[in-house]
Amino acid sequence: MSLPYYVPPEQLMKDRAEYARKGIARGRAILAIEYADGVLLIGENPSGALHKISEIYDRIAFAGVGKYNEFESLRVAGIRHADIKGYAYGRSDVAAKTLASAYSQTLGQVFTHEIKPFEVEIFVVEVGEDSDDTRIFRVTYDGNLYDERNVAVIGGESEALLASVQERFSPGMSLAEAIRLGASLFEDAESKSVAPDAWEAAVLDRTNGRRFFRRLTADEIAIARS
Repeated sequence: MSLPYYVPPEQLMKDRAEYARKGIARGRAILAIEYADGVLLIGENPSGALHKISEIYDRIAFAGVGKYNEFESLRVAGIRHADIKGYAYGRSDVAAKTLASAYSQTLGQVFTHEIKPFEVEIFVVEVGEDSDDTRIFRVTYDGNLYDERNVAVIGGESEALLASVQERFSPGMSLAEAIRLGASLFEDAESKSVAPDAWEAAVLDRTNGRRFFRRLTADEIAIARS
């Protein structure tokens, strides 16, 4: 009888992590920047149909990088989770922390027990009544959950982008300033200019009313950068 093939657990986890990181790195990054009235989510995305940034609930947004079908399945599951909780309890009981924790458990379970990990990294962002209530949660492919403040990056060359945005970020900036900062950082990193219609950008803005989420148009981005 032949012996079963054996791989040390630490090597197996290392190989899965490397596989997932390579898949995520091939995707274009998304940047979250807090401004005076909310949070801006921005990234380069030439497709007008395949969105990487979406609304989850009244005050909550989702963004994902990596394999589209994988983070899209997470987004849909998040919407169902939020809808059921909002219906059963109340709209104010739907919180980004609970949703991010659920994503963390799901990704951690897949990473540990499935043959192939998810090649995704995601944001779950919530905007409250003021800056102190704003939450930017980052969830990695292995289920690690991070509570970020002010700025955060997922995908692509995230470490270099994060260092650059932290250097140039200032609290209380306007939306136009946040757009200029985010767009210029991407263009500097890629050493190229990006057309206004090649950006995907959205805001969670506490001045919008009950539904804080709003997509930005190419014209709005162009005006902000002019």
